[in-house]
Amino acid sequence: MIKAYLKLARSFNVGLTAIAPVLGALADGELRLFQLFLFFLVGFFGHSYGFALNDIFDYRVDKLSKELLERPIVKGEISIKQAWIFTISMLVTAISIAIYVAYIYSNYFSLIYLAISATCITIYDLISKKYPAMDVFVAGGIFFLILYGASTVGKITALTWIVIALGSLQVLFMQFIAGGLKDAEHDYKGNANTLAIKMGVRVINKKMHISHSFKFLAYSIEAIYLFFLFYPFYFFHQFKGKYIQIAILVALSIIMIFISYKLVSMKIFERNEARKYIGLHYYLNFSLVPIMLSCINPWIVIIAFIPPLAFILSNITIHGSILPKTM
Repeated sequence: MIKAYLKLARSFNVGLTAIAPVLGALADGELRLFQLFLFFLVGFFGHSYGFALNDIFDYRVDKLSKELLERPIVKGEISIKQAWIFTISMLVTAISIAIYVAYIYSNYFSLIYLAISATCITIYDLISKKYPAMDVFVAGGIFFLILYGASTVGKITALTWIVIALGSLQVLFMQFIAGGLKDAEHDYKGNANTLAIKMGVRVINKKMHISHSFKFLAYSIEAIYLFFLFYPFYFFHQFKGKYIQIAILVALSIIMIFISYKLVSMKIFERNEARKYIGLHYYLNFSLVPIMLSCINPWIVIIAFIPPLAFILSNITIHGSILPKTM
């Protein structure tokens, strides 16, 4: 039963959301491990809330895909009532920890940003399959989650806004492009009104058609992301002369773009192949910000390893394989 709830919470990518408020706190100068761990827990339980709620609302569409039969609600491992209890408990836990964090910093105002983040995710879960481009609410959720972490610590700086922009763009690519392609087959069958379907992405008899406009959107998001990623090295004095970080970021960025190319160039829809490209892109993409921030403190680079480690450990524990069956 524990494995079923871990599947419901999408534990394989929990590290991605959990580090969002941590990055906000780091960008604003917080380096104390206990405080950073508390921010991580807020993101962790917030992530579990959002994905569990998503599975509840997407239950009927998910049933149309053979590849999603392992999702616990679809499989019958967890009832809708049990899923609701779990979802609400995750939200209450996240809020409770956040209140304790607010007490530590004597700063309760930042809880407003956390509430807005949760609201954005809830709206997305409610209407994501009904209207196109609703993934902006997921990006908004991450935007305010990072802002929550930073504003709790202190005054918002220019670097903080850079980190917030990068986090939001990461999620836009993850939702618009990766999510749109990964779910294209059953979204098309289920008449889901997603941006990918609206922009001409189709899977018919396993043959995949990806429109030029959708490819342009994918590359545009990545171009804007890379602009913000390298911006601090030109305009912030503490980033100048950090040639090791620049070299690593350039190398990883090239690999990331190549993986994006492979993803949007698929001719035959193979969900497992798409998941491999998406998994590689996720963790390359999410490693770039901690590497950039390591210019402030070299130890920050350790955070880059949290998402892939959570990914691998979760999948081995739940699925007995490196890739998840519920992505």
